[in-house]
Amino acid sequence: MTGTAAAAIRQALGAYGESLAARHLVGQGMVLLERNWRCDAGEIDLVLRDGDVLVVCEVKTRSSTRCGTPHEAVTDIKVARLRRLACRWLADRGVAVQDIRIDMVAILRPRRGASLIDHVRGIG
Repeated sequence: MTGTAAAAIRQALGAYGESLAARHLVGQGMVLLERNWRCDAGEIDLVLRDGDVLVVCEVKTRSSTRCGTPHEAVTDIKVARLRRLACRWLADRGVAVQDIRIDMVAILRPRRGASLIDHVRGIG
């Protein structure tokens, strides 16, 4: 498989995971405000509202755990970046909130069977 083909597969898996995570979180009562918001400092996968709380959600999707779980991919450095990005998103949108929460959705998409979804609230 060429590098381009592998990259396309990873991109498709990531897009699948983000769509699945968004549906799952909306099904839990959250309101989806934005997907894949970007600025020069990085990207936020999902921005949601959970009551009065702004939720910045990182989505990690894996097809196996050979290289670690999706949870292991979200480091303290990544959480700190997400917190800074949340502040940038708020400034960009001119929004004020009482609280910000950083969540992650870890998705394992095996070759067969249903995807496993783990929503972890308040990772940072």
